[in-house]
Amino acid sequence: MRVLRLIARLNVGGPAQHVVWLHEGLAAEGVESMLVTGVVPPGEQDMSGFAAAHGVTPVVIASMSRELSPRDLLTIWRVWRLMVRFRPDIVHTHTAKAGAVGRIAGLFYRRAKFVHTFHGHVFHGYYGKWKTRFFIAIERMLARLSDRIIVLSEQQRHEIHDEFGVGRAEQFAIVPLGIDLDEVRGGPAVAPREELVVGIVGRVTAIKNHDLFLRVAARCHDLARFVVYGDGADRPMLEERAPHVVFAGTRPAREIYAALDVVALTSRNEGTPLALIEAMACGKPVISTAVGGVVDLLGDVVERGAGFDIRERGITAASNDAVGFSAGLAHLLRDERLRRELAERGRDYVERTHSKERLVAAILRLYRDLAR
Repeated sequence: MRVLRLIARLNVGGPAQHVVWLHEGLAAEGVESMLVTGVVPPGEQDMSGFAAAHGVTPVVIASMSRELSPRDLLTIWRVWRLMVRFRPDIVHTHTAKAGAVGRIAGLFYRRAKFVHTFHGHVFHGYYGKWKTRFFIAIERMLARLSDRIIVLSEQQRHEIHDEFGVGRAEQFAIVPLGIDLDEVRGGPAVAPREELVVGIVGRVTAIKNHDLFLRVAARCHDLARFVVYGDGADRPMLEERAPHVVFAGTRPAREIYAALDVVALTSRNEGTPLALIEAMACGKPVISTAVGGVVDLLGDVVERGAGFDIRERGITAASNDAVGFSAGLAHLLRDERLRRELAERGRDYVERTHSKERLVAAILRLYRDLAR
């Protein structure tokens, strides 16, 4: 079996790690793969080194990372030429731009099955009303060119298919993210400390809503120290606004989670956030805005607080609600037993459902079903 995999760029984040782990794992199962990617724009961290460490050398088409434009006719032609030369049985696209380019090129290459993975979506929180409608219309059209559409959670399937009308019900498959558990665990021992440390992990960009994290930090500064891990274009502006918050940049995952007591996520829109899965794998309690696949990841509500919900495996608050988020975080920081219980349930859940081995097996099974 040959698989041509496309992603817009290998920047720091879950999708880049996802495609690298898939490439590596499927190679061990005898699948011949080619990974095609764009370039990482200035201000974002490049994960090409991560790919190289896992034996993955991508083919780079620089224009793959730009937003769609008429100039992408050349990008589509280049991808079609790769299809003709490589002769894939499966073309699997990840992220919106690569999904558009790969599936349109597929109109001229009829000898493969086409799969697209939504790691998130841009249907709210990214653009204005008319641009969002335009992207929804494009995705509805591209769904007709897809043999299978993969989403990461039931909530994400509900949003993309039921709310925004993309694809047919029978096209969808739910395949949760998988991670290399050993790669994020086993960080350096941290000396005992008197104060708790709350961290947010991810790209410092508008959709992650670090502004909410800073507002929460200002409200809860007497309960914990606050740290931002990651980099991005918004970092200089945010650093000026919050001198009491530490901006630690990009560090190895195992080093990050070893240094934190609670992991927070303040995003406006998510698929299934890798940072929360990594935190849970490392036995850290989590608190997040209740967006996208977060609600599936953290489970059912078991108790309601004043502006926040305690779920099976974490705490959630409404999107961009600084009062509710702060109340939930304060409750978590003051209750050591709750932190311990959430951490234990989260770690057990991730080990059962989010291992790299489970991901590779699920994708391989899907490919074989399509090939038949």
